[in-house]
Amino acid sequence: MKTFMKPLTIAEERYYLAQYQRGDMEAKNILIERNLRLVAHVVKKYQGTDLELDDLISIGTIGLMKAISTFNPEKTARLSTYAGKCINNELLMLLRSRKKHAREISLYEPIGTDKEGNEISLLDVIEGPAVDVVEEYSTREDIRHLLNSLKFVLSKMEYQVICSRYGLFGQREQTQREIAHQLHISRSYVSRIEKNALQKLRTLFPET
Repeated sequence: MKTFMKPLTIAEERYYLAQYQRGDMEAKNILIERNLRLVAHVVKKYQGTDLELDDLISIGTIGLMKAISTFNPEKTARLSTYAGKCINNELLMLLRSRKKHAREISLYEPIGTDKEGNEISLLDVIEGPAVDVVEEYSTREDIRHLLNSLKFVLSKMEYQVICSRYGLFGQREQTQREIAHQLHISRSYVSRIEKNALQKLRTLFPET
């Protein structure tokens, strides 16, 4: 297993980001090298796909490089938080692209193994309910990404309204009127808060 360099401290990260923004390409290389551990961490979620680990690392690194090039410290405190999203998006784009351009395969071609380790083919599963595995996985990851990002993207009030409105994290789903009564604000104000919050959350999922 490859050993990755230790992540940068907050001070080191700020220093090298500042140097890179001044045109220092060596600083960019350091930022890449010291964040490869993050790439490996994100890639672990995709090791159940048919892609080789080296390919996943390569694509994840491209996402990291894009993150370093477009990072804005005024919007996100840490590069790692922003880079994690970019790496994840890059990998999801790859999977979606492969899904769209996949060629037909033989019904008898092995596609994996069952719980007992027996080899299964497409023919073994086509009689069951049709499931788009990549799309299902992509949706599940999008939901996880959304829930993990709520507190970072939304204000405290927006977070409270969204969690109550959609019954997140064990809360009961409430109407705008119920939330307005609970927070002692008007229903129209709740509506505006919800609308603004949803607009912010949509920025987490750029069109691919």
